[in-house]
Amino acid sequence: MKRLLASAGLMAVLLGSAASAETLKLVEVITSPERTEVLKGMVDGFKAANPGVDVEIVSVPWGQAFETVATMIAGGDIPDVIEMPDTWQALYADQLMALDERVAGWEHGATLTQKTVDMGKLANGKITMIPYGFYLRAMFYNKKLLAEAGVAEPPKTMDEFMAASEAVSKLDGKYGYCLRGGPGGTNGWIMMAAVMNGTNEFFTEDGKSRINEPGSIAGLQFLMDLYQKGYAPKDSVNWGFNEIVAGFYSGTCAFLDQDPDALIAIAERMPAEDFAVIPMPVGPAGKAFPTIGFAGWSVFNSTEHADDAWNLVAYLSSPDSNATWAKRVGVIPIHQGADQDPFFKTDQFKGWFEELNSPNYIPTIMPTYLEQWGYFTSTILKDSAQEALLGQKTAQELGDEWAAFLTEEYGKWKAKQ
Repeated sequence: MKRLLASAGLMAVLLGSAASAETLKLVEVITSPERTEVLKGMVDGFKAANPGVDVEIVSVPWGQAFETVATMIAGGDIPDVIEMPDTWQALYADQLMALDERVAGWEHGATLTQKTVDMGKLANGKITMIPYGFYLRAMFYNKKLLAEAGVAEPPKTMDEFMAASEAVSKLDGKYGYCLRGGPGGTNGWIMMAAVMNGTNEFFTEDGKSRINEPGSIAGLQFLMDLYQKGYAPKDSVNWGFNEIVAGFYSGTCAFLDQDPDALIAIAERMPAEDFAVIPMPVGPAGKAFPTIGFAGWSVFNSTEHADDAWNLVAYLSSPDSNATWAKRVGVIPIHQGADQDPFFKTDQFKGWFEELNSPNYIPTIMPTYLEQWGYFTSTILKDSAQEALLGQKTAQELGDEWAAFLTEEYGKWKAKQ
């Protein structure tokens, strides 16, 4: 009887422990099979270091991520920790935990770069995100295709870029440019508008959007011309990240503007001697404005496990974890001194570091402080840009539509300051 009671008591303890074990929900939104496996490995390390805390990873495909997460939150299915894109930061800022005090007391808080801290505060002046790295656009080019098309040097200017794209597109079954006409295509449109307009300022002093200024319209038309003249694949009007990267490493198209995350898949499938990365071509003003973006880890303030949720973010953001993540997913790391890692001191990263170190390349930070910027990029811009590519809108109509929306949103933001 005593043995039975003891066994029953032990079972009760075990069941009680299982019942009291915490489970954190971590939502991943910029997904691919490779990066999900990296995240799982890092989370396994966290769980090993934090017995009694489990983590459920929910991976949401990027193409449906904005709508899916919004539906989850509206329905009360709010995650503890989320991979937060910069374009959503302002929208959810009031629902995110301010991490300033926790970062100040964190053993690795002092080694975060200033850009990391600044970007984490971008939405409302508080650290609502620990960025996990930065995405900076530069231009991949296929050396073999350029040589075959008779293009002697990779393009340095927008005119040379258009000419080289035309030359490659004359080859049978080949195209100049891997156009991202589907989900996530915002950066291409913004960069084209800025480089031809000679500025990456989004608004005038009186609060009007500059996306429909004559130079910006010329930039929108430039991208439309690449597609409509047949210098980009016909189905690229629907291409997202995976399609444009595959279009490049398969040799379908010669040029791809992308962040370091594209380097991973490309380097696995192309010999290093067949491609290189150069700065974005400059426009009439002699400058280019490559977009710089970021994503990171945020904690919703509705979590019932605030300490463990922060501990998970801190673990994922530690120097060792961040170095692993940066190398595997393709971002510039967040801790001071990471640039001295031999991994980043290679020819493959030269294009990005040249952009960071030359006055001719001015990184563009998206106006993610606008509350509806995420909706604009995920829905309005994508749908209307596809209409323009297909000839259903002119560049002027496209710019005017975007300018009206952005000017109104800027006015709303300004009124709150």
